[in-house]
Amino acid sequence: MENMIEIRWHGRGGQGAKTASLLLADAAFNTGKYIQGFPEYGPERMGAPITAYNRISENPITIHSNIYEPDYVVVVDDTLLESVNVTSGLKETGAIVINTTKDSEYLRSVLKGYTGDIYTIDARTISENALGKYFPNVPMLAAIVKVSGVMSDEDLIKDMEGSFKHKFAKKPEVIEGNMKALEIALKEVKKI
Repeated sequence: MENMIEIRWHGRGGQGAKTASLLLADAAFNTGKYIQGFPEYGPERMGAPITAYNRISENPITIHSNIYEPDYVVVVDDTLLESVNVTSGLKETGAIVINTTKDSEYLRSVLKGYTGDIYTIDARTISENALGKYFPNVPMLAAIVKVSGVMSDEDLIKDMEGSFKHKFAKKPEVIEGNMKALEIALKEVKKI
């Protein structure tokens, strides 16, 4: 479909990849776009590899399948780089965004000849500094928005503030940390 962005998320159960893909879908919907956000996983257990997907378009979306040739891939856990072919079908005109501190030489070697753009972010440090715990999904959400340009930073921040106030109504103390993680990640994602 024309004017559609497809994103595939790779993570492990419990890291929030599914939640991040659904937050992205909600935020994109709130900017007037047509969206899809859905997970795919086998036996649901902590630590098991999971995949989630987003389709974002200016026009109604008539496709209802997994995404086999994504424009962007988000890797929430860099240990998956050696066990899952995360670049499978990834368009060379798109990009991959990886939560890692590993160097470009290592990344190029495990990405099996992928020659497109590679972006990295240290979501662990960002979330631990902002939230006091390791929750990589919010920094990864910010990183893919920044890299893909599906919406402006301002629209994301405004939407997430409202979303967090609703989601964490009974735990308002975590809202500030999540907003801080979002804002830091928008600045710290970098192309290698």
